[in-house]
Amino acid sequence: MWIRNGELFNMKITKVICAQGRTGFYFDDQNAIKAGAKSDGMFYQGEAVTPGFTTIRQAGEAISLMLVLEDGQIAWGDCAAVQYSGAGGRDPLFLASDFIPVIEREIAPRLVGQTITTFRDMMGEFETFTDRKGNRLHTAIRYGLSQALLDAVARATGKLMCEVVAEEYGTQVSNVMIPIFSQSGDQRHDNADKMIIKQVQVLPHALINNMDKLGPEGDTLAEYLEWLRNRVIEFRQGSDYNPVFHIDVYGTIGQLFGYDNIDAITDYLERLASIVDPFALRIEGPIDAGSREQQIKWLAALTDRIDERGVKVELVADEWCNTYEDVRAFVDAGAGHMIQIKSPDLGSLHKSAEAVLYCQQKGVSAYLGGTCNETSRSAEVCVHIAMATKPSQILAKPGMGVDEGIMIAYNEMQRILALRK
Repeated sequence: MWIRNGELFNMKITKVICAQGRTGFYFDDQNAIKAGAKSDGMFYQGEAVTPGFTTIRQAGEAISLMLVLEDGQIAWGDCAAVQYSGAGGRDPLFLASDFIPVIEREIAPRLVGQTITTFRDMMGEFETFTDRKGNRLHTAIRYGLSQALLDAVARATGKLMCEVVAEEYGTQVSNVMIPIFSQSGDQRHDNADKMIIKQVQVLPHALINNMDKLGPEGDTLAEYLEWLRNRVIEFRQGSDYNPVFHIDVYGTIGQLFGYDNIDAITDYLERLASIVDPFALRIEGPIDAGSREQQIKWLAALTDRIDERGVKVELVADEWCNTYEDVRAFVDAGAGHMIQIKSPDLGSLHKSAEAVLYCQQKGVSAYLGGTCNETSRSAEVCVHIAMATKPSQILAKPGMGVDEGIMIAYNEMQRILALRK
């Protein structure tokens, strides 16, 4: 029951409708790529190795989950999963034809006729829900459902989605933009130019996801960072544009030196930091130790060594940090200076909000991320979570085209600021 325009009212859900959709990128078999699968244009050569994949790269799929409210409004969200589904402890490949029946059979009967209450309470039921076989709902379903229910609460109460989240968590909606992090994909030179033109605050991701891109002794990445530093200095419009260089290496540095060879990795990171000076450097996923326990152990050890030696680089946790419980474990162990909160992997967006707030409580930087393999809808709703919780940065998504993701994140933040002003 809500009060709107001075009157008490209830709002119920009358119907659930699903539509098959496309995402802004692809599903990629990370295990096959890390094992050396070669690219051929937009394709990869070789056989898929991760269960569920029929090819190493295949079209990304989503499900638009729409809730018809009794006043005729339609609240909606998009169920989507990460590009590298089925790897690093994540849920399996998310295909619309497999999961629309699950939503219609398991979720719709529990929603139709339900009175809209609060975002946290409504999603709390589905976070712990298991189907008739005892399986928890796929993270992609929880992700899309949380967007739809947050939208439903906002529509029922006449608030913005960010205002709903802020009210439920006792925060204040940001009155400034959250820094945007843009990702280049494999077009790491041309797309970096786009980011510099648009003065993106954090760039370029660079997709260093195999040993060829890292290079012998890490020289290829070092050369790229030198190029990027010089490119920013040459073409920036004013010396006050000082972006953070954030590179995702997918564990390849640990693969090169040995994930437990902390001193060699630290030496290499110190080399990279000196190359990009005077810009700040973040390295995401420097190691992939093969399990959550080992990842936390060795990433924490590397973080300690970086701090002991005063190396000017921030480590970003990603691999094996998939759930809210994972985020807490990495934070509590000191495994990384920044935690990527990969929103589709956490399932419901209220868990993403809680993860950001937990990081802040413990003095660790929070990066509200996600995947290129999302949709414009999920990206816009994530902006509302960011504006309500104020992470250190938010990912521009979906896709690898740069311009589209920046546009979506930037414009939604500007709309929020304008409406609240």
